[in-house]
Amino acid sequence: MKLSLMLSYADDPLDWLRALPELESAGLDMVWLSEAYSFDAVSVAGAIVQATSRLEVGTGILNVYSRTATLLAMTAATLDHLSGGRFTLGLGSSGPQVIEGFHGVPYDQPVERVRDTIEICRAVWARRPVEYHGKALSVPLPAGLGTGQGKPLKIVNHPLRAHIPVLWASMGPRAVRLTAELADAWMPVFYLPEKAAEVYGPALADGAARRSPDLGPLDVVAGGAVAIDDAAAIAGATEAARAQLALYIGGMGSRTTNFYNDLVRRYGFEAEAEQIQELFLAGRKREAAAAVPAELVRSTNLIGSSAEVRERLAAYRAAGVTTLSVAGLGGDPQRVVPLLRRLIDG
Repeated sequence: MKLSLMLSYADDPLDWLRALPELESAGLDMVWLSEAYSFDAVSVAGAIVQATSRLEVGTGILNVYSRTATLLAMTAATLDHLSGGRFTLGLGSSGPQVIEGFHGVPYDQPVERVRDTIEICRAVWARRPVEYHGKALSVPLPAGLGTGQGKPLKIVNHPLRAHIPVLWASMGPRAVRLTAELADAWMPVFYLPEKAAEVYGPALADGAARRSPDLGPLDVVAGGAVAIDDAAAIAGATEAARAQLALYIGGMGSRTTNFYNDLVRRYGFEAEAEQIQELFLAGRKREAAAAVPAELVRSTNLIGSSAEVRERLAAYRAAGVTTLSVAGLGGDPQRVVPLLRRLIDG
């Protein structure tokens, strides 16, 4: 199992640039760069690949609305080249609040747009003249749109790899099915291993049945906050995990469109999800955090004694997780990374 770290979009990237070379030496395999409506992840990824030598770098995630599909392909090819083949393009649809509210782009056909983007990216990396007409995207523009002067083009440079790994951060059944069919990796959010087969199993199996053997097994990237054997760090990580769950379940979306709230309901916390949302949208954020069930916090994170974290690692592994993704390092990173590495390997 690989060990990866999700860097928060709220963090100062300069702090991570100073810390990552040592964490790389301590056993960290990969970092993921989130973006949301913060500093852009691409610039930070370019700095990280130059500051490290072995560490893999992925976006977790870039949305498929604010950049064209061909620009995403160009960006991935550039970062893959600069890193010597250490880059993974993580994609997702984000949500209407960010896409329409921050980028001013209509949030339409999210699943189709991710699928079309993947297909276009792979055409670019293979250096084929891009001519693709999907359900959401068309390249070049079809007749009747634009000036009519567009023609299929191929990327000038030769990408280092014709197949750069693509990760899809999907949640809904249809998107998960297409992830299992088309993507190299899958990043589910707030992954609860004991409920994974029930919530995701049918969609994953359906997609896997359509998957090309050339893609190989689907890499499942999941995890949570981590704090081990340090009482202060455990308390802090628990509080932070509660606050994050409350933010996403209660406020990351509208009352009618909140994918995270829907997910927690599918886990069986219907009443709790409704209460958290009501409290959060009423501005009672501390009460919303307090309403997050302790079982949900425990099951979706790696917080506790070494024995408790080892137990959670076994649950993740049994549920098919192949790349552990941790958020934050619960205290001293130089202590936590090698300790977590030992627990994974042991």
